[in-house]
Amino acid sequence: MKENIVWLSFDLVKNFMKDVFIKIGVPKEDAEVCAEILIESDRRGIDSHGINRMKPIYFDRIRDGIQEPVTNFEIIKDNFATAVIDGHNGMGHVIAKKSMDMAIEKAKKFGLGMVTVRNSTHYGIAGYYATMASDRNMIGITGTNARPSIAPTFGIENMLGTNPLVFGIPTDEDFPFVLDCATSVSQRGKIEVYARTGKDMPTGWVIDRDGKSTVDSVKALQQLIDGTAALTPVGGIGEDGAGFKGYGYATVVEILSAALQGGSFLKMLTGFENGKKVPYRLGHFFIAINIEHFIEVDEFKKITGTILRQLRASDKMPGENKIYTAGEKEYIARLERSGKGVPVGEDVQKEMIAMRDATDLSQYIFPFEK
Repeated sequence: MKENIVWLSFDLVKNFMKDVFIKIGVPKEDAEVCAEILIESDRRGIDSHGINRMKPIYFDRIRDGIQEPVTNFEIIKDNFATAVIDGHNGMGHVIAKKSMDMAIEKAKKFGLGMVTVRNSTHYGIAGYYATMASDRNMIGITGTNARPSIAPTFGIENMLGTNPLVFGIPTDEDFPFVLDCATSVSQRGKIEVYARTGKDMPTGWVIDRDGKSTVDSVKALQQLIDGTAALTPVGGIGEDGAGFKGYGYATVVEILSAALQGGSFLKMLTGFENGKKVPYRLGHFFIAINIEHFIEVDEFKKITGTILRQLRASDKMPGENKIYTAGEKEYIARLERSGKGVPVGEDVQKEMIAMRDATDLSQYIFPFEK
């Protein structure tokens, strides 16, 4: 059955999210930051990390008392080009934006800047923070650990998070090179999208306790929570597709998101202790590299753009019309959606109504209610 999709304007969805955040205790300035990062995901066509995540990830967690609406951004160490932050389980978007701003400021002065964070929460699309640097003619790198989802190669237990390792690099084109992807074959957010629409997942995304691939998206989400299924790392099951590479990169992100700042890791990030919900206490890292300390920015951007154009112009597989480079599809989606807005399915429509009614935001009458 085809889902009833309604397109809502970016301004409507952003303002609604902002007002909901304010109603549940997030300060107005911070609510603006959170709403802007979420709506940017929808602008880029990354539907798994925008309004789709508003209720289950942020609204519910704040209401459940496992995420602080008011962010205490504490600087633990600040040593020239580096810093360590404790986010005290506040708003991940706010913590991450301030941390990347710090890394960028340090890179302006020292050429490189790196900030690590402990005790944070889900910070939305990682690519947002990488492009904060690329927009300032720097290279941005970020990563975060997450609740256990990925099984190590030859394992069946979910141990590592989806742990994205993300790069934003400026070019002489209309859009930067942005590699924003998990170190798993897929991620929870994409599985959630499949589950909302009642669709099966592709084979190879999730394995059960027998090491077999499962495709039931609804069942898989619950199995990931109770530990009876796990995501596969980039490369897939076993070593035939080089799954050890994704496993290795996920481990790198785990180390950089925990060991440098003395943060939580692996099974410490389940969100449960003694059967009760607790904060996730995630860790992040942010790196900014000042290109001017190496080469003239325009020359760097020209070389980078040339590399990307030559890749896209290379010989194509039979039947394929186009080769893409990272960040291009998001740029195209942004252009295509500029006049359309955000696609909102029936489940999210119900969640928007529920959040509105729970926060007494009666001024919002959504188009799908008429």
